[in-house]
Amino acid sequence: MARILPFRTEPAFTHGQPALTGILWCNLGTPDAPTAPAVRRYLREFLSDPRVVEIPRLAWLPLLHGIILPLRASRSAAKYTSIWTPQGSPLAVHTEAQARLLEQDLAARGHRVLVRHAMRYGAPSIASQLDALKAAGANRVLVLPAYPQYSGTTTASLFDAVSEWASRTRSLPEIRWVNRYHDDAGYIEALARSIERHWQAHGRADHLVMSFHGVPERTLTLGDPYHCECRKTGRLLAERLGLLPTDWTLTFQSRFGRAKWLEPYTEPTLQALARRGVGRVDVTCPGFTSDCLETLEEIGMEGREAFLKAGGRQYHAIACVNEDAEWIDALASLAEQHLQGWPSREPMDEPLQEASRERAVASGAAR
Repeated sequence: MARILPFRTEPAFTHGQPALTGILWCNLGTPDAPTAPAVRRYLREFLSDPRVVEIPRLAWLPLLHGIILPLRASRSAAKYTSIWTPQGSPLAVHTEAQARLLEQDLAARGHRVLVRHAMRYGAPSIASQLDALKAAGANRVLVLPAYPQYSGTTTASLFDAVSEWASRTRSLPEIRWVNRYHDDAGYIEALARSIERHWQAHGRADHLVMSFHGVPERTLTLGDPYHCECRKTGRLLAERLGLLPTDWTLTFQSRFGRAKWLEPYTEPTLQALARRGVGRVDVTCPGFTSDCLETLEEIGMEGREAFLKAGGRQYHAIACVNEDAEWIDALASLAEQHLQGWPSREPMDEPLQEASRERAVASGAAR
């Protein structure tokens, strides 16, 4: 019987080949298709992560596989169907485009950097994209999360996946992590410009709601900084927009289960605003850098229905920053800060330039 090797086989190496710097742009993930089997696979991986659900495995896993997945997969698949595009999952399309544009922006600044996108759950996986960067010659990798606010449920889980890959890799690249950028000036400016463009096109709302993804309240008491970082993002964005305290509200969405989560909750807040006589509300989701199920369906559809049924007259869901030029520029500046000290400004040789162009062409053709 052949012995199973504990480490992956290393890619071919030629002495003298140029060392490269890679960036791994990482998002949460998405099902491969808006079908119950695909959603079930995705949710199984996502909800099996102990960083996401901090319940003892012996109690949680039978509940997950026996009740939650069979009931939730079909309902979630219907929601994904409502936001799916001809190109696929919006989150996947935006995340791939952001990686391509980030590489182009950095190249325009003179950086010789390869950028690949990956998903914490689903495809392309963290491990497969790290393998791809190594195969391309990258011996330095910056791990850049699509999550501006740090949370153990997202950022730390991403780093777990990178560490797991590292535990099975013989020749490790240098690895750097970006933990957070919730108060980065470029990020705040990109958010503000996105909202201002919406107001220029549609007029200004009576009230702005900033909705962030929720997490269980106990994570705050256990030391997770997510709640505080969301609130700082909200404060800085409100200051940049010149809003008074009565002009905006910060909320948390996507509650799951019966436990108490961070409050105030988004949907009850929208209903309360409508009953209070607020005629038009705009909702922005600063914690999401790509539009996805939570922004397009939960905020764009369910939130609208809740507000209008409660007596509101106009409801606008503001798009995420997605591929906005200001956001890509801010992302490139953020990457530059964390690339300092790594040689990345050597002229890119012709084979690498050609490979970068081919990836850009292929990416555009796929969409």
